[in-house]
Amino acid sequence: MTLHATRASYDTVAADYASLLADELAAKPLDRAMLGAFAEYVRAGGGGPVADLGCGPGRVTAHLRDLGLSAFGVDLSPGMVAEARRRHPELRFEVGTMTALDLADGALGGALAWYSLVHTPPQELGAYVAEFHRVLAPGGHLLIAFKAGGDEGVRLEHAYGHPVDLDVYRFEPERVAGLLEDAGFEVRARLVRAADPEERTPPGFLLARRPAG
Repeated sequence: MTLHATRASYDTVAADYASLLADELAAKPLDRAMLGAFAEYVRAGGGGPVADLGCGPGRVTAHLRDLGLSAFGVDLSPGMVAEARRRHPELRFEVGTMTALDLADGALGGALAWYSLVHTPPQELGAYVAEFHRVLAPGGHLLIAFKAGGDEGVRLEHAYGHPVDLDVYRFEPERVAGLLEDAGFEVRARLVRAADPEERTPPGFLLARRPAG
């Protein structure tokens, strides 16, 4: 699967995706708790810009703003970015790729990848983690949410009422933690919660810090 196919699929579903998931966080207290802890750590570390990487229609970017962070969004899909700008005109959203971010080294106080790595083959995760490390300032924090499993993938050909061309991957939490540590991060917290009724896979969360030294 290519980035072009991923971009085209999310351009196709953008409007319906945004409507269907607009209030998703309201029923997920543990997800909100991880976002709240991330925000608290970023604020305690001095703040700074926070990038929601793979932001989709911007609902989590807006949640980060409501938690007191200076948040902006980046997404591969122009359709998703257009939807985010329409729904949250007070926030900044840009089209970009997570392995080649248009950001200077150490530019961010925090970075969030909220289920935005789910289409990344496991063998390619290291490149994303290295880019997250590059753009975070020393002392900055990273929160990753993903589908927890055994590094297997499934083919998705229909979603949100539309045909799509996507591979969806699950990751072994310990493997993701190891990649973070290999890249120079300190893993500060990890959580795998039970899947909700509408979820097929338990979600995993890893909170990490780029050391200040």
